[in-house]
This record gives sequence, C-alpha cells and structure tokens, in this order.
Amino acid sequence: MGAGRPVILLHGLFSNAEINWIKYGTAQKVAEAGFDVIMPDLRAHGQSARPQTAAAYPHDVLVQDLKAVLADLAISDYDLCGFSLGARTALRGVTQAGLEPGKLILCGMGLGGLQRWKQRTDFFLDVIERYGTIPRDDPAYFAQNFMKSTKVDLVSSKLLLQSFAGARIDDFSDATMPTLLICGTEDDDNGSPEELAEVLPNARYAPIPGTHMSSVTMRQLAEEIVAFLDE
Repeated sequence: MGAGRPVILLHGLFSNAEINWIKYGTAQKVAEAGFDVIMPDLRAHGQSARPQTAAAYPHDVLVQDLKAVLADLAISDYDLCGFSLGARTALRGVTQAGLEPGKLILCGMGLGGLQRWKQRTDFFLDVIERYGTIPRDDPAYFAQNFMKSTKVDLVSSKLLLQSFAGARIDDFSDATMPTLLICGTEDDDNGSPEELAEVLPNARYAPIPGTHMSSVTMRQLAEEIVAFLDE
C-alpha cells in the first residue's frame, strides 16, 4: 500500500494485517504520508499458512519468516513497526537475527511482556485448552472472544506459542536505531513501556489513549507512527 520508503507493519497475536492495520485506517494514513506499507500476515494468522506439525514451528520461526520476507522483496533499507507479538518479533529480529531497520517502532509492548513472555504464553495456552467453555466472568473470556472473531486455528496457534522464548535485558544492546514505544495509557498487558524505554539504547515512549485492544483503533496510533517516521 502506498509508495516511498518501505515500512513493515507486523500485527499482534491472533490478529491479522486487516484488523490491526487496515480496518481502523492506520495503514492508509502511513501510506498517505509517503511510505510503502508492507503488512504480512504472520504464520498461523490471517491469510498465511497454518501448518499443523511441530516441525513447522522451530524456535523463533516468526523472526525467520520476517527475514525471508525481507529477502524475497529484496529490501535492505526500511523501517520496522510491530504491535504486541509483532513488536516482540521486530525486536527479536534486531537483537537475535541481525536485522537493521532505520527506525524501530514497538507498539503495545513493555519490558515485562518481553522478559516474562512465558507467563503470557501460558495464559494463551490455557485459553486454547479451555476454548469455548470460558465464562464471561473469567479474565480469559475476552481473549477467547477475540480468537473466535478472527477464526483462530487452535492447533497451529498452540504450536506457534510454543516456539516463543523470553528476552534478557542484555539482548537489547544491539537495538541502537531510533526507537519509539507507543502504548495505550490503559494498556498494561505487556508491562511498562516506560521501563522498556529505559533499557533500550535509543528509545522514547509516546502514550496514546486506550487499552491493549482499543489502542489499535485510535487515530493517535497512526499520528505517532507518521510523526516518528518523518523525523
């Protein structure tokens, strides 16, 4: 979408490019600002393949997929932005796989969400195990409903979750590019973005309205992304 400097947008867990970036106008606003917006659906999400065997989900498979997308498109000069799982994937691509975007944008992510990813993984694995039976008063109810709305494949989602690993602060030293952390003021799903900004070499935090789920609907998300890319 659009034309200009490439910007890769990575969506969140159980979501897809359509819901995360297109539906609420974020991608369009970034494209209108003069960027070529590239929005892959992650493995086991959206229109991407949903393989059903463990062999298809090696450690950090989403990072490997991201590298493959960049190679296939022959892109070496680009900016990288991700929301939640997409933010985690983007940062691990930089710290574990040597990716070098000009600018990095991490949305809906804090330090706790990276260091204690196993806790988040265990939460979602529990949702999968109890899928379809979780009552309204259960903290997992809204996750179950979102998964239903996006028609999540339970088998491939479980396998994908098991390919994730936590991060250490020492891992972040390679993320030297200008980095923006965008997070809803009511979003504490993945810990503190302020704490994450403190441990990344070249980061700052931009709060926007909303919770983890509602922040993707806010016009301020696109506004902060565009303003940072234009700097």
